[in-house]
Amino acid sequence: MPWPSRKRDKGAVADKKEPDAKIAKTEEETEDKEEEEQSTKPPAGSSKSGWKNWKKTKESDSGGEESKITYCHWLLKSEPESRLEKGVDVKFSIDDLKAQPNQTTFWDGVRNYQARNFLRAMKLGQQAFFYHSNCKEPGIVGIVKIVKEAYPDHTQFDQKDPHYDSSSRKENPKWSMVDVQFVRMTKRFIPLSEIKAHHLAHKADGGPLKNMMLFTRQRLSIQPLTQEEFDFVLSLEEEKPH
Repeated sequence: MPWPSRKRDKGAVADKKEPDAKIAKTEEETEDKEEEEQSTKPPAGSSKSGWKNWKKTKESDSGGEESKITYCHWLLKSEPESRLEKGVDVKFSIDDLKAQPNQTTFWDGVRNYQARNFLRAMKLGQQAFFYHSNCKEPGIVGIVKIVKEAYPDHTQFDQKDPHYDSSSRKENPKWSMVDVQFVRMTKRFIPLSEIKAHHLAHKADGGPLKNMMLFTRQRLSIQPLTQEEFDFVLSLEEEKPH
């Protein structure tokens, strides 16, 4: 029996710990254009002592030139607490993933066009943060990797599934999913509140999290990350929580 879907994009809400966030309008009706993938050099390494050291490293590496944006990592939201959707519990925590055979599962149930396009852009071996969402304290708990690229999401054809889509046809499926595998837990829980504090600081001084989609398009369950965003957030696991 397959696990409940990992995410709900329809009617998604901002995380409970972010009451002051401006909730973006869901874009179910229009299919966003995929961004053209552009090449960029990854940063030399991640900062382990905050934005000041990170900024020094980036200035010396880039020679003052602004890099073009490319997305090569991801953030996947899933709900760790029980919640019924059409009679089905959609709970799926990182512990549930670890309990799967080979610690691997499919990431199904995505019903937003832009999020689906991000799924289809994922490449084998790319890593993603596993993010606990819609819970008492949302945040990043671990890292997973893509072990199978996009293929049709079978739940769109299952009338008993809460994400059944009667308009989708097997000869031309509307929705896709990927397979992910557990890599490791982060060294500590990285809460949304901490990431948001860095985001706000970086908006003021041009740091790597200034345009992080977790805050600009927070309702999306599948979000891309640049190399800089991924490395900076990962560096936070080495620091003592504030």
